Amino acid sequence: MIAPPAGVRVWLAAGPTDMRRGFEGLARLMQEVLGRDPFSDHVFAFRGRRGHLVKLLFWDGQELVLYTKRL
Repeated sequence: MIAPPAGVRVWLAAGPTDMRRGFEGLARLMQEVLGRDPFSDHVFAFRGRRGHLVKLLFWDGQELVLYTKRL
């Protein structure tokens, strides 16, 4: 199991997100809508319209990491 470091904030994007978006689209969404820096030490969670897909995007210190989970 991969656990985030202590003190990491998790930001949940309210409302459905277009799950066809990738790294660039979700990072742009974080900047424009949430007003947050995608290269911070926070985890950003996005949920699909039907609720069966979740994407987590975070900066691990070297690169953006995108996890996708089908529920």
